[in-house]
Order: sequence, then C-alpha cells, then structure tokens
Amino acid sequence: MENTALCYRQFGEPESVLQQESAIKATLQTGDLRVQMLMAPINASDLIPITGAYRHRITLPAMAGYEGVGRVVAAPKCAASLLGKRVLPLRGEGTWQQYVDCPATLAIPVPDTIADPLAARAFINPLAAWLMLSLYPPRGKRVLLTAAGSDCAILLGQWAQRQGATEVYGIHRSAVHADRLRAMGIVPVAQQENDRVRAIAAASDIVYDATGGELALTLLGAMEKSAQFICYGLLSGEPFALQRHFAPVRWFHIRNYLDALSPQAWQSTFREIWPLLAASQYSGTTLVPFTDWQTALASYRQAGRTCKPVLDFASL
Repeated sequence: MENTALCYRQFGEPESVLQQESAIKATLQTGDLRVQMLMAPINASDLIPITGAYRHRITLPAMAGYEGVGRVVAAPKCAASLLGKRVLPLRGEGTWQQYVDCPATLAIPVPDTIADPLAARAFINPLAAWLMLSLYPPRGKRVLLTAAGSDCAILLGQWAQRQGATEVYGIHRSAVHADRLRAMGIVPVAQQENDRVRAIAAASDIVYDATGGELALTLLGAMEKSAQFICYGLLSGEPFALQRHFAPVRWFHIRNYLDALSPQAWQSTFREIWPLLAASQYSGTTLVPFTDWQTALASYRQAGRTCKPVLDFASL
C-alpha cells in the first residue's frame, strides 16, 4: 500500500524543510491498528519540534503531526470490533500522513456524536487542559490565562468555571478575541493594557501561562507569593528568568505524563474528555486539502486567526 506523508529530513522552519513524500507502507506490526487519516490539525506542538527545539528526542527523518482522526482499515483480532470505526491514532507515528499505525490499546474510539473536525483536535489541547486542571485545581480561585484566544486557553477557562473558579480572566493580543472570550464567561484583558494586566495578576490565585517571555515576567512581578504560576508553553519564543521573590512556578509538559498513563487510564481519561469537549465552545476550523499543506501553514501563521487550519485527507 502506498502512503503519502509530510516528512522532514533536517531541522528548520517547517515551510522550508517539510516535504511531501510517497512510499510503500511497512508491514503492520503485531498488536497495531492501521488507520486511514481523515483530518489532522496544525498546532504549535506540531511545528516547534520541526525547528529542532527538541532535537535530542527526535530521530531524523521524521514524520510530522501529533493528532488527528481516521478510520481503521486493518486491525488485530483483539481489536477487530474497531474495523471501519473512527479513532484517534495516538502515541504512534506522525499523523500528517495518509496511513498511521498505532498500538490498538492506545487508539481512542470516537463517539458518533463528535464530528470529524472536532475529533481531530481532541488530543493535544483538551488533554493538556484536563491534566493541568487536575494537577492544579481552580476551585474557589481567581484564574488568569495568557494567550487566551488559543484552543488550550479557552478550554482551560471554560472548564475552570465548571470546576468552581470564582473568576476567569483572559489576556489576549488581538481585539478579535474579546467578544468570543466574553461569551464563554472569560473576562477579556488586552495585553497592551499594562496597568490592568498587573492589577489582575496581583489579584489572581493561579495563572496558566502559554507565552513566557516579557509577559510572564510582568505577571510574576505583580503576583502574590501565595499564588501559583503554571507555565505550559513559550509561544513568545522567549524564556524567562526566575527570581526568589516570585510566586512558585510549575512547568507543565504533556509528554511527562503520558508514559505514566496505563492503557486503561488513557482510555478512561478520554471518556471524561469527550462530554466536556462536546459541551464547550471551541474555535472553528478551516479545512485545507492535505496536498495544499503550504496554504494551511500560511493560514496558521496569520495574526488574529480565530479558526484552526485542519489538513483534509479527502484529496488523496
């Protein structure tokens, strides 16, 4: 079976080093499923590894992509019931390819009520939000989000309210996000309003930060030492130095928790996430044919974007 994939053989900017390649798919390994991909989104977590930021964990050549939804086309006897069903083929190969093989025990069945564009985005951001709220509960606390228009932040904000946060504020760079955040019960705060940002940080009990850099330093400089600062991303591309008088900083990386999840815990976690995701507001999607992936990358880079570019494999 011929397989078309987006690969990179060296590290660099994705637009420069990604290549569309076709080759015969290797024999399916014992205990694995083969999934024909339907859709796969573009996330920061897909692009950053391509640049070489995590080169110590990646062996080249590599296939891009960490999440997506597809339909099972081959399965071992123990998972025969999944043939023809939609699954998330996770924790196996890169998902930006026509056919993905993954361990049958780790493939997540998709409920019939969940449409493909939502199912394709049900891993990275929903699981990260679920884990952070489990590790650092927001009940009874004032919550502050950075990069509040991002997919992970809007889930954090909505689910924190469900878990009993007293107030949720969201710092955003583009005014286009303000009304959308307000509709979710998240109080929008323009990043340019420096005095207001500092005042809200000073009154916050817990900050979930995706940006790092100068904004992180500004927030930490204003926060009470009894508060918590959870850093789960560096979208600014800039690290920040800690100081003794800052509130405690906790670093969250989703990969640090995956190996500790047994297949049973992995499956049960998604059984909790599906109804939460279905009941939440989420960003819209822009479907782009897989063969036009360069356009999808350009769409992802657009400032103030409110829709997630998703690769559509129907063109293959």
